[in-house]
Amino acid sequence: MFGLFKANNPIVNFTPQAVSDGLKKGTITLVDVREPSEFAAEHIKGAINIPLSRLAPEALPEANGRTLVLQCLAGGRSAQGVSSCRGFGLEVDHHLQGGLNAWKAAGLPTVR
Repeated sequence: MFGLFKANNPIVNFTPQAVSDGLKKGTITLVDVREPSEFAAEHIKGAINIPLSRLAPEALPEANGRTLVLQCLAGGRSAQGVSSCRGFGLEVDHHLQGGLNAWKAAGLPTVR
């Protein structure tokens, strides 16, 4: 019975490789929702830092045909960010599953 009800719009989980490919092809805009100090310590090249604490419609970049993907350290804050964006009425559905931790576990490079 519990499996009968599903979220109307579940969050779309992108793998680290899918995000890496999308960044290379220019089809993804990656938004890191961690705090500036975390971003400064280590981040994914090409990511834009907009902390979850300051996430607002006017803070987000224009999509320009790209998929907006949110990312954090482990996936929790980026999932929260997707929920916040939906609350603003924005069609933001994607995040990097496992966040920066999954990115590094996949052997992908970061900027320090």
